[in-house]
Amino acid sequence: MTATQQNELAIIVYAPALARNDSRPLAVVREMERALPGLRLEWMISKEGTPIPLPQRDAWISQGRADGPGFPLVCNGGSENDLITVYGLEIPAGRAPGGKPLFDVHAALPLNAGNLAAAKDVLEGIAEGAHAFWGHATPYSAGVDIARQTKNWAANPQPPPRGLPALRLSWTLPSPVIPHRLGWLNYWSAAACQAIGFPDPARDADLLSRSRRTATGGWLIQLTPTPLDLDNPAHLDALLRTYERFPEIGGRSAH
Repeated sequence: MTATQQNELAIIVYAPALARNDSRPLAVVREMERALPGLRLEWMISKEGTPIPLPQRDAWISQGRADGPGFPLVCNGGSENDLITVYGLEIPAGRAPGGKPLFDVHAALPLNAGNLAAAKDVLEGIAEGAHAFWGHATPYSAGVDIARQTKNWAANPQPPPRGLPALRLSWTLPSPVIPHRLGWLNYWSAAACQAIGFPDPARDADLLSRSRRTATGGWLIQLTPTPLDLDNPAHLDALLRTYERFPEIGGRSAH
């Protein structure tokens, strides 16, 4: 983990695969800019790591990637400590739940006060712009341990760290609407909420106190008041309790 990654908020959302002339990549970028006033994602990064201005940014995004469906990385042209990036890829059908390809969007921004204040809006903008099933925004350091929850027991018999539950390989889940894992800020579409049974007013009062409804009927759920830090026992407990509340997440209810 680099020093930059240690201070990074990583965002990822999973959405239906892109169609021809799909407008969602551009919508994602514009929604990020709307969520962070003053942000302009109008640069690419050269192979040497140098930001290069994109005078025809929208057209460049719309032409897609050279290596397959998605859209190429764009950034704000900032220095390493101020860099904000976003790009999109396709998860092929053979590696996706339900056996259909997915469009996944990855964004990263520094963990500073301004970005944290806007983090919910950024996640919501990306997710709703992509028409995502689900997604999350999580500090990179916590995300490393959460990623280690996904288990191929034959290849790695060691249990996940910190007493976290083991999650099935994502492509073994029956449907892409089922969230595969939790994060600090979680976006669940209306379909995802239905699949996992959220919200239940009697059981989810604590989560609902840190949640808000989106324009499309989904929910944004914040697990902890401050960015998720698994060295903090209260944060680890919140993560464990939420996994216990929703056994469908990660396909654990199928065991």
